[in-house]
Amino acid sequence: MPHFKKIFIATAFLLSMIHGVVSALDPSDDPLANYAAEKVSENTWVVHGSLEFPTPQNKGFMNNPAFTVTDKSVVVFDPASSLQAGEGLLKKIKKITDKPITHVFISHVHGDHWLGNQAIKATYPDAKFYAHPQMIEAANDGEADNWVALMENLTEGATKGTEAIVPDIALSDRQEIKIDNITVRAYLDDWAHTKSDAMFVIPEEKVLVTGDNVTYRRIARMSDGNFQGNIASIEKALETEVEIVVPGHGPTGGKEILGIFKSYLQTIYEASEQAVEDDKEPYEVKAELLPSMDAYHKWSGFEGEFGRHISQAMLEAEDANF
Repeated sequence: MPHFKKIFIATAFLLSMIHGVVSALDPSDDPLANYAAEKVSENTWVVHGSLEFPTPQNKGFMNNPAFTVTDKSVVVFDPASSLQAGEGLLKKIKKITDKPITHVFISHVHGDHWLGNQAIKATYPDAKFYAHPQMIEAANDGEADNWVALMENLTEGATKGTEAIVPDIALSDRQEIKIDNITVRAYLDDWAHTKSDAMFVIPEEKVLVTGDNVTYRRIARMSDGNFQGNIASIEKALETEVEIVVPGHGPTGGKEILGIFKSYLQTIYEASEQAVEDDKEPYEVKAELLPSMDAYHKWSGFEGEFGRHISQAMLEAEDANF
């Protein structure tokens, strides 16, 4: 083969490889491309996801991945919904620091919060993954596979290739994990948003990561939850000495957002208790309660979830009477 022909073939091959790399890094393939990593405290950032449910347009990215940079490493909380979202989160982190991710904390079993584990594990195989023991059990008993399939279906294939990397280190309530110059304190619940919830306080940052025990400007599903347990969880969160609250969905704020979501849950549950006593139907409670819920009418998901929440709370109130 003439020398120039070898050069031409080699150059063409190299260009095709470069094109492949560029395609892999195409921002249109990155669910986080249009979302900023926002600094919420001295060493903690949050990428605030879409307020909508998973769609092909948002590629399933809808939660609030957070990360704290220590003096030696990076600690991640809820690294998003897919392999692709996890890779997008890695890009955000690498723009801020070249320190390795060493610890990952997961708030609950719903996969939109943790299926990004795969990207972290592939890049940092020695990273440690922590969660509520019931999260680990449920994920290994089939919930992980269910969420992989659900996300791929809802996004029409945008999350294809995602595999579940289930956390393997079980937390205990009030456990403290010392990581370099920071501490992560875990608060576990028996039944709040799910039966697998953990909230995390970083005392040095005065930051609380709530998972879906608290949402803000977005109404979360409560189909796996318990109103009384979720209210109790928020009351516990209100006792923590934090200044910054990172909700599972919606913008980060101060401790006031704890009270705002608690008020939503409490208003529904107390009305449901009274409705059970008065032998009313859920549709009657909804009609009576709707005018007093002005503060939540514009929250994403309110229209679809409000009636369901009343029905669920009434069932819970009925059960509590037995």
